[in-house]
Amino acid sequence: METGQKVLYLFCFARSHLVGEIEGTGVDGQLPLWVFRSLPDLCAVVNEVPLEDFCGAAAERRMQELAWVAPRALRHEEVVEKVMRQSPVLPGRFGTLFSTPESLAEFLDLHRLTISQFLDRVADQDEWSVRGLLDRKRAGRTLMSESMAAQQPQLDTLPPGTRYFQEQRIRAGAEKELSLWLNRTCRQVASDLMARTPDFCECPVVPCEPPESGIEVVVNWALLLPKSSTTAFRARIDQLNANLAPQGLVFELSGPWPPYRFVPPLSMGAAA
Repeated sequence: METGQKVLYLFCFARSHLVGEIEGTGVDGQLPLWVFRSLPDLCAVVNEVPLEDFCGAAAERRMQELAWVAPRALRHEEVVEKVMRQSPVLPGRFGTLFSTPESLAEFLDLHRLTISQFLDRVADQDEWSVRGLLDRKRAGRTLMSESMAAQQPQLDTLPPGTRYFQEQRIRAGAEKELSLWLNRTCRQVASDLMARTPDFCECPVVPCEPPESGIEVVVNWALLLPKSSTTAFRARIDQLNANLAPQGLVFELSGPWPPYRFVPPLSMGAAA
């Protein structure tokens, strides 16, 4: 690795005829953005970066430092979102490099059909995120109250000692009932939402911050949603929350985002 060697940092691929020149700086906030056009129908938004910023032992250490990674990852997202306002995009992963313009052109030519089909697929669609948030204490209290109310006539006929032990059994079964209810409800909601979107996927669950809030993330879904369906989809989420929030479960909708979760696998053999 030569000191000061420059490589191309990839933000995304897009439709060449829809993307004009992109103003602003790249991932480091210093060097300018560049629209790379080697094919008539496809382009890549890139900027030059020093190779040592992302490769080598020192770079590996920096990639573990949030203070270094966070502003660059944020800048990566900002650039992709800027391009998304002009064209459908296939976003690149953070830190994707190409050694030369020739290697990028070769990669584009190799994957031209896959990239083009993906851009057609996501045209006029955005990625949205849906998280299920559970207030476990509230949900447990609600189920407990419902169980107690259902068995109240029977409890009222029992002597005090027997009634106490029966109430304890009801409480012991409440946590199991909560898990069953939660799994059943989330499956029903997922089925409902899948019927309203052409693409839907389950994503890793990331815990809430701060953990002492008492709110748990129980599901994390991503979906592609036609722009024309956004208002109706928001209304459906509101309906679900109106029904489920009293039981301690709400669904949080966020977006629109570039379609990161739906990018097809592409061989990076041409990358630096």
